[in-house]
Amino acid sequence: MIRFGGTLALLDIEGTVSPLAYVQAVLVPYSRTRVAEFLERRGTEPDVQAALHRMVAEGRPGTTYNGASWPISELAALAYELMDRDAKQTGLKQLQGLIWEEGFTSGALKSEVFPDVPRTLSAWVAQGRKVRIFSSGSVHAQKLFFRHTTAGDLSPWLSGHDDTTTGPKRAAASYTSIAARAGVAPGDILYLSDVTAELDAAREAGCATALTLRPGNAPNPSHTHPEIQSFDEIAIP
Repeated sequence: MIRFGGTLALLDIEGTVSPLAYVQAVLVPYSRTRVAEFLERRGTEPDVQAALHRMVAEGRPGTTYNGASWPISELAALAYELMDRDAKQTGLKQLQGLIWEEGFTSGALKSEVFPDVPRTLSAWVAQGRKVRIFSSGSVHAQKLFFRHTTAGDLSPWLSGHDDTTTGPKRAAASYTSIAARAGVAPGDILYLSDVTAELDAAREAGCATALTLRPGNAPNPSHTHPEIQSFDEIAIP
């Protein structure tokens, strides 16, 4: 059991709120099998074009994206390559979020969360705490994820979202920026993640931290962060 007397719980998604297997076995394959067809239908839309510009810039540094000169097969191949590398790149995440939107709104996708998540989010908010998300998935995808869970719409309990446009998850400056955006001191934040390198960065910024040991999570190197298996192990005075 750990104690949290701050004002903001900052949460990762994969391996913290949701099983890693859900993202890797459901969401990623969903976007992978649909990316080419999606680009055929919607590739000229402004938000899709913006995602593609960024994906090419990040995935092919020094290359300029020009829609007319990039065949869909080449864009899809780049997306496959980045997915295979599990690249935490903003452009890819934006594109995946747009593809997932179709799945969530049609009912084909329902996001999976651990059973302790809905009750603890509700309890924390009732106790006057705020809950914010920091994930490599785009803010758009995050909002869809929490609106369409197997436990219902969890978005009313969330006060904000951040993605890699704020900064890398392994950089202390990202957590300083999130604190400023949320209007709290870093010392008032508890960051929960399954990755110790992210927790190291958050602690460097002054945040409290805890490592989530969810079923299926990858092992981490030796560390000094408190560990929890469930959000029920967080005591709020």
